[in-house]
Amino acid sequence: MNVVRALPLIVLAAALSACAGKPARSDAPVADTLVPASPTAATDTATDAPAPAAEPTPVASGETATANTPPATDASAGTSASAAAAQPGGDDDFDALYGADGAAGNAVAYDPWEPFNRKVHRFNVAVDNAVARPLATAYTHVVPRFARTGVSNFFSNLRSPVTIVNQLLQGRPDDAWDTLGRFLMNSTLGIGGLFDPASKAMVANRKEDFGQTLGAWGWRRSRYVELPFFGPRTVRDVFGLAGDMPLSPIRNIEEDKVRVGLQGLQLVDSRAQLLAVDDLRSSAVDEYALVRDAWLQRRNYQIENDLRGKRNRGQDDPNSPIPIDAMPMPQWGN
Repeated sequence: MNVVRALPLIVLAAALSACAGKPARSDAPVADTLVPASPTAATDTATDAPAPAAEPTPVASGETATANTPPATDASAGTSASAAAAQPGGDDDFDALYGADGAAGNAVAYDPWEPFNRKVHRFNVAVDNAVARPLATAYTHVVPRFARTGVSNFFSNLRSPVTIVNQLLQGRPDDAWDTLGRFLMNSTLGIGGLFDPASKAMVANRKEDFGQTLGAWGWRRSRYVELPFFGPRTVRDVFGLAGDMPLSPIRNIEEDKVRVGLQGLQLVDSRAQLLAVDDLRSSAVDEYALVRDAWLQRRNYQIENDLRGKRNRGQDDPNSPIPIDAMPMPQWGN
């Protein structure tokens, strides 16, 4: 009877001894304890580009939380820029074209004369809508494509002397030699430049002017200005235009009727090449800013190519949505 009474006490004592023999533990194992992300890091993740959230990393025994927690930065934009630059085709490509130091400066147009430029731009657009665009439209409807191609080849070939001189001024005799060979080939085999056998012979078609030469000489940053009839320019390119005019073969023609006729045909041909971007310009929220930024970006791209000495410098980018001459009125400076 005494044994029966003592049985509960024996079971209770055994249970207590078993619990005392086990090591003390928390609610979760140390190896499974997660380190919460800092509030700053969480904010950075939400603010930057929408990347998938990383899986929480457990902290193994003997490791500290700081070893698995990314350091928080005060400037989340800087973190995003570094991450974007590491992506293929991202800022690395932009820096390769425009230079890491000049990328930020090129992003914002240097346009302190914007009120004046916008007035000139409206004037150019009005003249374009009244004169140049109807003429170009009629030209494309009346003249066959092969004939228009011949006209474009002819005027492109006439630019060769200007390109050769500026390539020499930039210290690029090899490119000047190539352009001279291209000019001679198209002028003879191409029947005065109407055909382009040099392109079939894989001779590069480069276009240089004195504005690019001034940029290659060090005049990198210049304020934007839009001139009546001449369209987008910078102050540097205005001086460049004055330097190229004496080299233009068309301007050296003494017969007024021939010279004016060729300049008029060149105007119509240049405007006809811009008809493809009219829809893009008309649908833009700010057409002036579109033309300005596209022209400045393309111009900076040309000068950067000259400075880097690339073999394809001076050629039009086939992937560019807007040509370098995108403007309300074609250039009269050639």
